[in-house]
Amino acid sequence: MSRVQIPGLVFGIGGFGALVAATASNEWKVTTRASSVITATWVYQGLWMNCAGNALGSFHCRPHFTIFRVEGYIQACRGLMIAAVSLGFFGAIFALFGMKCTKVGGSEKAKAKIACLAGIVFILSGLCSMTGCSLYANKITTEFFDPLFVEQKYELGAALFIGWAGSTLCIIGGVIFCFSISDNNKTPRMGYTYNGPTSVMSSRTKYQGGEGDFKPTNPSKQFDKNAYV
Repeated sequence: MSRVQIPGLVFGIGGFGALVAATASNEWKVTTRASSVITATWVYQGLWMNCAGNALGSFHCRPHFTIFRVEGYIQACRGLMIAAVSLGFFGAIFALFGMKCTKVGGSEKAKAKIACLAGIVFILSGLCSMTGCSLYANKITTEFFDPLFVEQKYELGAALFIGWAGSTLCIIGGVIFCFSISDNNKTPRMGYTYNGPTSVMSSRTKYQGGEGDFKPTNPSKQFDKNAYV
């Protein structure tokens, strides 16, 4: 397993989980604490439900009845968050296929391409989530600081911060996976050459035919009697 891919997978899956939690949460905006001190009740709203609670711990939630009566920015945030969750899901699958420790995905080059694709998908997921959360937060802050807005004013809810954190983790994990393809290309590969089998006869032939090698005398040469005197 590549050391570069391990933190990328952790950041990507962690960010995907945070996006799911932020999308399902009902605390995208909450009423100000100044009004809740007097009335001992507060209202918080999400992408799918409106909820109200009191100091005794009881609360009641009512879903949005029809999509046509929901404001435009809520519908846009719904689409962006659903796209972010879907992209994060496919990014997690591609990341698992692109890991070097898995047996699926093909060769190392194919796995590197899949890992890079997972990084791009994670980055798109993070950008969609960050856009949706920022759009929702901009609407809240605009109404809060508008002196002509006389309706109920809200503050930023916990789901927005969870969504921003999840989008940041997805973007970081995607960037790490995109860099993993360059890490795979830098891995040296050892090349081996096949010289063919060697035999005893070939080694003897090479020994006898080399330059400067010792050549034995003719074993059939006879010595006369004077050589032993």
